Amino acid sequence: MGKFLLGILTGFALVFVAGVLVLFAVAHFTQAPPSIRDNSVLVMRLSGDVPEKAPIELPALLSPAAGPRATLADVWMSLRKAAVDPQIKAVIVEPEGLSAGWAKCDEIRSDLEAFRKSGKPVYAYLRQPGSHEYYVATAAGRIYLGPSEPVMLKGLRAEIMYFKNTLDKLGVTVQVQHAGKYKDFGDMFERTNMSPETREVMDSVVGDLYGNLVDRIAAARHKSAADVRAIIDRGPYTAPGALQVGLVDELRFEDQMFGELQTALHSGQPHKVSLEDYVRVPASSVGLGGKQHIALVIGEGDIVRGDASNDGSESSLTSYGFVKVLKHLEGDSSIKGVIVRIDSPGGEVTASDEIWREMNLLNQKKPMVISMSDVAASGGYFMAMTGAPIVAYPATETGSIGVVFGKPVLHGFYDKLGISKDAVQQGAHADIDSDYVPLSPDEAAILRHGIDESYVDFVSKVAAARHRPYNDIEPNAQGRVWLGSQAQPRGLVDQLGGFDTAVALLKQKAGIAANENVSIDVYPGARTWLDLLIKRPQSDVLSMRLKQVVGNVPLRAWMQGGYLREMPYWFEVR
Repeated sequence: MGKFLLGILTGFALVFVAGVLVLFAVAHFTQAPPSIRDNSVLVMRLSGDVPEKAPIELPALLSPAAGPRATLADVWMSLRKAAVDPQIKAVIVEPEGLSAGWAKCDEIRSDLEAFRKSGKPVYAYLRQPGSHEYYVATAAGRIYLGPSEPVMLKGLRAEIMYFKNTLDKLGVTVQVQHAGKYKDFGDMFERTNMSPETREVMDSVVGDLYGNLVDRIAAARHKSAADVRAIIDRGPYTAPGALQVGLVDELRFEDQMFGELQTALHSGQPHKVSLEDYVRVPASSVGLGGKQHIALVIGEGDIVRGDASNDGSESSLTSYGFVKVLKHLEGDSSIKGVIVRIDSPGGEVTASDEIWREMNLLNQKKPMVISMSDVAASGGYFMAMTGAPIVAYPATETGSIGVVFGKPVLHGFYDKLGISKDAVQQGAHADIDSDYVPLSPDEAAILRHGIDESYVDFVSKVAAARHRPYNDIEPNAQGRVWLGSQAQPRGLVDQLGGFDTAVALLKQKAGIAANENVSIDVYPGARTWLDLLIKRPQSDVLSMRLKQVVGNVPLRAWMQGGYLREMPYWFEVR
């Protein structure tokens, strides 16, 4: 009888919880767009990564401290709306703790500069800024800094982590085969420092990024490049020191900055509107919507196959889900053209092939443009080989045209744990993927042949898509990572720019007038907590947890095994 009553009570509790969740869902989907009052200021507080794909939306009851995260496309669209919105009088940008890459920072900076052409002011308020935050802030007309906030502007540095000594202690070896002298994927397991090839690439990447940083600061602060280099070499700075060398305009608390903005606007106390609220203002309400629709398809994360239930909204770039989205757009007559936005270091060869195939089919049916974000390398670059125009930022990590295979041998590690394995097999190479025995010479030769074959196929597809001979492309392949500014003169991308450039190119391809407003539909759409309850994407949750622990290293692609079109290393330039 007690168990029966417990079951009844449990049932009532579940019904009650379900009812509450349904009410939250109804409230979310029926939420009206915010009403923007006259004399409003758009306040953009940017922190952490600025994602390409809309993150999961949780109800305020479950996540009271954090509203929905704005995507990079949200930032772009919001600033376009604010520029023509008569209710918005100015923009305040407050970057803090940014972990977005340099390409995303370049998009935000360019969007702020475009907004300033409307004649409305942009103020930046900084708290303990580093290079990324200061770079974004240089797009503002005035830069404010807290009176006791240091400015951590001190140059750029890239570090790569190596695990050989640790693996030696554990008794683990990693056997790696790769095509391309720069595709030194296994170095992190087999070396304790950079190879000459890696150092060559890192010197080139850091040098170009630093030169761009210096040039942008010099132009914004009306100084020579030599003066800016000297200023950075003396950094970091205290707040008074930053003011003295001309890095900022004023040392103020935030409320004092708003007081000075109010004086400058001559229109009374301004109303603050958060970016997260302004995102929900329809573009049509400020005259930016159009009858013609174009799709913005987000491909973000490491490339894996996923499973047939994927709808394209996972945190990884799954071939099942992404292909579903592309097929849908092929048959949607209301979509006049497609921008495919790529932010991926690559992944599985098979998954990359499946996406590449569907991308080419879509390109044959509808006008298409490729827009590259922070990284579109290896498999992320391969999927773009459709012949469609490619737009990249100067700082986009691109190329890395190469193939790699690796497997760990854990025999020594098992020995330390007192674990042994015994096996029987039929077939000479049944143990080729075993973690207990190393590759035999025959097995290494088989893998070498497969990798070389896949590499030639990769380079051939790039040559065909870029309308260049194989021998023109291959010297720029070799697994090397280029920045967009380096890739463009080598014919690997067509133009440098961001969303605005991609939209202009797509209009031209689709026969839409350059000055005609278009409606932009983003795919996949935002996910809610209801999606988590219904679909339970455990692999997606795993990917998010791994990212929190190890950063952007695409472990999920590693765990799938097989041949990979993958970045040779992962680095962050700060």
